[in-house]
Amino acid sequence: MKTMGLEELWLVAPAAFPHAEATALAAGADDLLARARVAGTLAEAVADCGLVLATSARSRTAYYWPALTPREAAPRLLAAGASGSAAVVFGTERTGLTNGDLEYCNGVVHIPANPAFDSLNLAQAVQLLAYELKCATGGPVIGPQRSVPLAPSSELERLKAHLDAVLREVDFTDRHGGPHLARRVARIFGRAELDQHEVNILRGILTAVQARRRRAGSEP
Repeated sequence: MKTMGLEELWLVAPAAFPHAEATALAAGADDLLARARVAGTLAEAVADCGLVLATSARSRTAYYWPALTPREAAPRLLAAGASGSAAVVFGTERTGLTNGDLEYCNGVVHIPANPAFDSLNLAQAVQLLAYELKCATGGPVIGPQRSVPLAPSSELERLKAHLDAVLREVDFTDRHGGPHLARRVARIFGRAELDQHEVNILRGILTAVQARRRRAGSEP
């Protein structure tokens, strides 16, 4: 990260931190490590971020996540970061990210490699993304020029909770059972990349539905 000019590191539920081995491996970038911020959950780590991209080597066939190469992702991250905050999420070395983790993300970054031998460790993946961000710095801004920043992840979580409450009020349930509906809704919101005004509009509609139901319930 430091060689490519990136300075803000978040660690989500690390097994042990601070740790002497981490400091030794930092090899001169221990100041960046000392400033690292620790979050208990991914939701907490990306709460203020408007654009969140996850890295994944696995096929995500159950639900659709927009897939980008690192070169495609870098200018989009820089564009989102110009008016707010953006993040790249990396999973653990052994298991990567879960589908639940991806519910907090707007898309997936996949590093193209030799299909017969596509093994990349975490450090290599981070370096490749960091390099593409460095190369894109100062280049043309790719992506919509927004007058209103993307809504932070925390606001999207409130919108999803609000929608879930309304769906329960009207007895709308997923016929398949389980978390399928919630995950599909999360993907819809993630792909839409809503700004704060759009989130406010949708929550206003949901509030109006709730108010109408309350009035209907009180009528003789």
